[in-house]
Amino acid sequence: MSGEEQTGRAGATERNEEYERMEKWLDDHPEFTHDYFARKAKRTMVDGWLLAQALSHSPNFKQPETSNSSGSNSRNNSGTNTPVRKISAQEFDRGDTLNPIVSTVDGARTFLGPSTSQTSVSSKFHRRPRTELKTLDEKELMYELVIDICNELDVNSLCHKILQNVCILLNADRCSLFLVHGREDEDRFLEAKLFDVSADTTLEEVCENREAIRIPWGTGIIGHVAQTGELLNIPDAYKDPRFNNEIDLQMGYRTHSILSTPIKDCDGVVIGVAQAINRTNCKDEPFNLHDEKVLLDLARVIFEEQNNVANLIYKIMMHTQSLLQCQRCQVMLIDDLCKGIFSQVFDLENTDFDNSDTFNREWPAEPRFPIHIGISGYVAATGQTLNIVNAYEDKRFDPTVDIDPNFKTKAILCMPIKNAHGKVIGVTQLINKLDGSIFNKNDENLFEAFAIFCGLGINNTQTYETVMKAMAKQRIALECLSYHASAPADEAQRLKTMVIPSTYAYNLLDFSFSDFGLDDDDTLKASIRMFIDMNLLERFRINYETLCRWILSVKKNYRDVTYHNWRHAFNVAQTMFCMLKSGQMDNILTETEKLALIIACLCHDLDHRGTNNQFQIKTSSPLADLYSTSTLEHHHFDQCIMILSTKGNDILSNIRQDEYEEVIQMLENAILATDLALYFKFRGEFFNLVRSSETNWNRDRDRDLLRSMMMTASDVSAITKPWEVQLKVADLIASEFFEQGDLEKTQLNIKPAEMMDRDKKDRLPDMQVGFIDSICLPVYQAIAEISPRLEPLLDGCKKNRQNWHFQSQHTSKHLVDESRKENESKDDSIHENEEIEEEAMENENKDENFQLMDIESSEEAENILPVVS
Repeated sequence: MSGEEQTGRAGATERNEEYERMEKWLDDHPEFTHDYFARKAKRTMVDGWLLAQALSHSPNFKQPETSNSSGSNSRNNSGTNTPVRKISAQEFDRGDTLNPIVSTVDGARTFLGPSTSQTSVSSKFHRRPRTELKTLDEKELMYELVIDICNELDVNSLCHKILQNVCILLNADRCSLFLVHGREDEDRFLEAKLFDVSADTTLEEVCENREAIRIPWGTGIIGHVAQTGELLNIPDAYKDPRFNNEIDLQMGYRTHSILSTPIKDCDGVVIGVAQAINRTNCKDEPFNLHDEKVLLDLARVIFEEQNNVANLIYKIMMHTQSLLQCQRCQVMLIDDLCKGIFSQVFDLENTDFDNSDTFNREWPAEPRFPIHIGISGYVAATGQTLNIVNAYEDKRFDPTVDIDPNFKTKAILCMPIKNAHGKVIGVTQLINKLDGSIFNKNDENLFEAFAIFCGLGINNTQTYETVMKAMAKQRIALECLSYHASAPADEAQRLKTMVIPSTYAYNLLDFSFSDFGLDDDDTLKASIRMFIDMNLLERFRINYETLCRWILSVKKNYRDVTYHNWRHAFNVAQTMFCMLKSGQMDNILTETEKLALIIACLCHDLDHRGTNNQFQIKTSSPLADLYSTSTLEHHHFDQCIMILSTKGNDILSNIRQDEYEEVIQMLENAILATDLALYFKFRGEFFNLVRSSETNWNRDRDRDLLRSMMMTASDVSAITKPWEVQLKVADLIASEFFEQGDLEKTQLNIKPAEMMDRDKKDRLPDMQVGFIDSICLPVYQAIAEISPRLEPLLDGCKKNRQNWHFQSQHTSKHLVDESRKENESKDDSIHENEEIEEEAMENENKDENFQLMDIESSEEAENILPVVS
C-alpha cells in the first residue's frame, strides 16, 4: 500500500472516531440533543426519523457489512447507519401509521401534517447524509440515485443530488453540470446549471453563490467535450493547452485532474456536459477507467429514460414493488385516441427480476381491453382509489383475469394515475402482499407517492414521445413529398442521352428571346445549355445526370397555372443568362454568384398557386400562418431547398461546405428579392449606389443589392420583349389575375383590385403604363448605367411603354365614341358626354405628366402591380 493510501485511510479512521465521540457525547446529554433537535430539525429530518425508527424495529433489519483493517466493524453500533437492502412498507407498521402525503405552503411534499414552522424545506424526501452514503458500494449508491429520481420532481434539486452522488462515487472534490444553449445554426454556448457542487454543499449554497458562467462553444475543456461529444480524462489540467485557468484564479482554487463527459439525448446530440474535478483522497491522483464508466452510467441514468415510456414505467414499477413487497405490480395506460380502452398494460411480477435488477419479461402488452371492466376499469372511470381485502368478494372484480392456475388474486390496491392537470391517464395497481397480509394505510400513502410521480413522469415522457412521433411523421411526409416531387430516374436518363443544341441555336444570348417556339424538352435542354456555357458543371463538379434530374424535378414542381409556371421561370433564367453573358455582368459577379442566380431564377416561383401574397393573407392559408411577410417567396425558397436536398437532385453535393453555405444564403436573398415589396424597400439605396462615382461593387452589401435588382429585372423582363410577345404574355398574366379576382368575389365576397377585376379589363393599358413607369423603367435605367450592354432591356421597355400608351389613348377614344353612340338619341345627354370627353383627356395628360412613384409598402404595391409580373 502506498504512503498516500495509508494517509487517506488513516484520515478516514480519524473521522470515524470523531463521529463516534460526537455521537457518544450526544447520547450522554439527551436534554441538549432534544433541545437542538426541537430548534433545528427540518421537516425532512422528522420524516427521516420516522423512517429510521420503523426500520430499526424491523425484524428484517440488516446492517451494512463495513469492515476495517482489523476485521471488526468500528461503526457497528452507530445509529447513523441505515440498511442497504430495499425496504418494505411493512416495516413502517411499528405502531403509528404515516400520515398521507400532503403539500406544504412552499410546495414540499411530506408525511407530516401542516406545521406552523416557517423553515424552508430543501428536499422533498429524506436523503441519507454523506457519512451514510459513503458506506454504500457503487451498486447501492446507484440505487439511491434512482430513488432520488423517482422521488424528486424539482429539476434543480434532482441535479444537485445527482452531482453529490457523483462526488461520492468518484471521490471527487467538486462536480459541475453545464447545459447547451442555442441552436446549431446560431452561436451556441454552455452555461453552468450547477457549479462547484461538493458532497457537503446544499442546494441553497450552490444557488446563492452562483454567478452566470458561460463557456463559448468549442472553448476550453467543457467546450471541447460539447463540440466533439467525446469524454476527456485529464490527469494534469495545467499541462493541457485547452484548459483555462481563469476560474481557478477567481476562486483561489487549484485544479489538478479533470474528468469531463458529454450528456447526450436519445438522438446522440450533446445537450450538456458533466465534469468532476480533483480526487479527494489524493489530489494528484487522476481519475481512472472505472471512474469514466461510472460517470457515463450516471449520465445515462439521468437522461436515457425521458424518451421511452416503457423504460420509465419499468423503473417505477420495479422500485414500487420492492418497497411495498407485493406479488404483482401493474400499470395500464388509457388510449389517447379511443378513451374507452386501455392501450398498454405493464405487468411486473416479483419473479421477473433478480437481485441484480435484471428484467426478464417482454412488454408492454397491448390487449386493448375496455376500461369499464373490473377493478381497474372502475378506478379509471371514477378516479377513486380502491383498497380491496378480498377480490372475489367484490362484485366489481373480474375473475377472468386469473387465467394462470398458479396465481390467484386476493388483495388489491388500485389507484388512478393523473397528469399535471389532474386528468386520469391510466391506472396502477398492486396485487397480493408477499406475506399474505392486506394493504394498509401506510401502503396507500406510500403508493400514492409513486402514483404521483408515475403520472408526472408518464405525462412528460408521453409529451416527448408525441413530439418525436410528430417529427417522425413530418420526416416521412417530407420523404414521400420528396419522392413524388423528384423526377423519375428514367426521365433523367432519357434527357441525359439527348443532344444539347448550341446557345445560338436557341438564341439564348438575345434579349428578345421568346420560348413560344420551343417545346418542353427544348426548355429543358436550353436550361442545361446555360449551365454548360457558364462552365458551372466543371467548376462546381456537378454530375451531369444529377443536373438533368434536378432540372426535371424543378419543372415538375411548378403547378399548371396560367402564368407563374415553368415557362415563366425558364424565361426569367434566360434573361439572367443573357444579362451575365451578353450584358457582361459576369465581369462583376463571381462564379458562385452566377450559380446562385441561375438556380434562383429557375426556382423563384416553385409551387406557385396562381394567387398572390395578399390572397394568401386574406384566405388565412397555411402559408400565411408560416410566413407573415414575403409569404410565397419564402415558400418558393423552401421548395428549392427541398429539391436540392433530395437524393439524385443534389447538384451542390460536391462543393465545399463554405461554398455551399454561401450559395444557399445567396439563393434565399435572390428568391426573396422577387417580392416587389422588397424591391420598393431597397431600390432607393441601390439607385444611390449607381449614381455614386465611388461605387466599385466590392462590398458584400452592395453586391447583394446588385443581385437583388438583377433578379427584379429578370422577373419582369417580359415587359422588354418584342410587342407581339409582350401582348401574349400580358394576356396570360391578366387571365391569371382575373381568376384570382373571381375567387375573391365568389369565395371572399370582396371587391378585387382593378388589375384583378375582370370587369375592369379595359383599364389594362393604363395599368401597364403605370406599372412600367413605377417599377420597370427605374430598374432598367439603373442597370444600364452599370453596364451599357444592358441597354436593350431599357430600350425594349420604352418601346412597349409607347405601345401601351397608344393602346391607352385608343381605349379612351373608343370609350368616348361608344358613349356618344349610346347617348345620341338622348337630348339631355350632352353634359354627360362632355364629362366622358374630359375624362379621356385627363387620361392622356396623366400619361404625359406621370411622375415615378416610390412605394414603401406591399399593400400599395399590390394596388399598382403589373399585369406582367
